[in-house]
Amino acid sequence: MDRIGRSFLLAALLLLSSVIGASADDGAIIDRWYSALLVADRSELRELLADDARMKLDDIGVVQTKQDFIASIDEWQGAVAGAAIRHRIEKSANGETTVLACYDFPGNDTLMRETFIVAGGRIVASTQTAVAQDCSDY
Repeated sequence: MDRIGRSFLLAALLLLSSVIGASADDGAIIDRWYSALLVADRSELRELLADDARMKLDDIGVVQTKQDFIASIDEWQGAVAGAAIRHRIEKSANGETTVLACYDFPGNDTLMRETFIVAGGRIVASTQTAVAQDCSDY
């Protein structure tokens, strides 16, 4: 391989490793998100969300700001008591991560597909859509 070919290959490998690194970082942010959500950790959730974040709840036609979302945590804290949240990343590319999440509440469970857009180490947007009324397809 000539010098130009080696330079091109090195540049391609560096670019690929930065994309993979970004996806890994996004995965860590998503993991932190679900851990904080499970215990209604307002401080962590506040830290994970960008100031101008938008949370879209497709099933009920609501878009929440960061402030709206944090304000709803008291109600969420009661709902999530005794629950479990399982999640797995379906795909991640270019700052957008799609997750399949099972919210296993004491009385029922729900399977959701959630898409997160991460930039600068924070969640700038999230869209949540119900997939099934139980988690049998998880």
